Amino acid sequence: MQNPGSAGKWTARHLDASGAAHRAIHVPPSQSPAQFLGKEHQVLAVSDPALCRTSGLLQGRRMGAARGPVEVGTHDLSDWSSCEGRRDSHRADLVGARLRRWRRGSALLCSQAVGSCCCKCSNVFNLIPRRQTEESQSLEAHHLQGQREGLPLSEGDGHLDTCRIPEVPRLLYPKAQLLKPSRVDVLVMTPWFAPIIWDGTFDSAILDAQFRDTTIGLTVFAIKKYVVFLRLFLETAEKYFMVGHKVTYYVFTDRPADVPQIALRAGRQVVVLHVGSYRRWQDISMHRMEMISNFSRQRFLHEVDYLVCLDVDMKFSDHVGVEILAPLFGTLHPVFYAADRQSFTYERRPLSRAYIPRDEGDFYYAGGFFGGSVPEVYRLTTACHQAMAADQAQGIEAIWHDESHLNRYLLSHKPSKVLSPEYLWDEQMLQRPPLLRKLRYVAVPKNHGEIRNR
Repeated sequence: MQNPGSAGKWTARHLDASGAAHRAIHVPPSQSPAQFLGKEHQVLAVSDPALCRTSGLLQGRRMGAARGPVEVGTHDLSDWSSCEGRRDSHRADLVGARLRRWRRGSALLCSQAVGSCCCKCSNVFNLIPRRQTEESQSLEAHHLQGQREGLPLSEGDGHLDTCRIPEVPRLLYPKAQLLKPSRVDVLVMTPWFAPIIWDGTFDSAILDAQFRDTTIGLTVFAIKKYVVFLRLFLETAEKYFMVGHKVTYYVFTDRPADVPQIALRAGRQVVVLHVGSYRRWQDISMHRMEMISNFSRQRFLHEVDYLVCLDVDMKFSDHVGVEILAPLFGTLHPVFYAADRQSFTYERRPLSRAYIPRDEGDFYYAGGFFGGSVPEVYRLTTACHQAMAADQAQGIEAIWHDESHLNRYLLSHKPSKVLSPEYLWDEQMLQRPPLLRKLRYVAVPKNHGEIRNR
């Protein structure tokens, strides 16, 4: 990156710990950000180039630059320090020392940047999104409805939610052994540095402390006869899902009167969302994306931090906690987790928006367990709904409906966490392999023909 010189003016927005903007800080044209950042009263630290813009540290942009916003990152500081080191080497050394201390203390690694101003906060290190305050709700809603709907979703800004590194209280836990990995029988990291979550790869005590102020929304669709699965679903969720955390169960149903009353833990609630029904189960499945998108914009954005989108004809059978949370996560399909990509049942017709060629694909993700931060789920579901609408206009229905479009989206928008088949399994259809130490969320025996068509 070039020195701004006189071609433009840098502005920096200082954010406090809550994510609120204190003031705009104008950097004089005669000073680089490297020099300017040394002034103790103006900034806390410098954002890494891979860190999302709303991380609560620094937002910098060059006003009047032809190519739009330019991030102020650590690599930029190195360039400026080398150019101006002779003039102010002492100041550069101070900035460098601060950056090194910040890096060691934060232990932060972010996923790939998208364009020059957009990146995903990797929840490998558990960045917690902050919901909008009442003062910012109308502005954010307008931004979602206006700017984002007018742009391709992949070209928008980074997360609307503010990411922060939470303070963890003093805890006693076993030290991780760098040369003795907990799992050597399975892949635990994707090629894009997203962790794959298996039993033995995380410490729940640490994660619970990091996510202690987080509210999780769970969406589930109980349409037509599927409402019969709701009681077992909710009862087992109360036993195993996000225990100790605030949870809102969003139940989409055409039969509100049939939603069972169950005892809930403190800080948890059931919200019934009355929606219409459709004649075919395929239509119900595909319209889930549309309904999650609409409600994300209307209310989820302001009520919860994360969304977990699940099938209702399942039950929890073991711990499912905050280890799954990330800006965007998907779950390996239990049938295809060990298969090669040519065996995946992707949509193979080029005319469909869900099309994936046979020489492409990372994993096959299940449509019954995905989620992320509310802004990311909003983008995912909106994109899938728009793609399905475009297919429908051409008389095309993807082979596995919304699941096909989900896989298309997650191919081009790599998830920041991937859940192993522990988180979605069918004991009636599949034999449990030794690598699955736990089965956390399993299918309930049923007659598909009886349930789907009535």
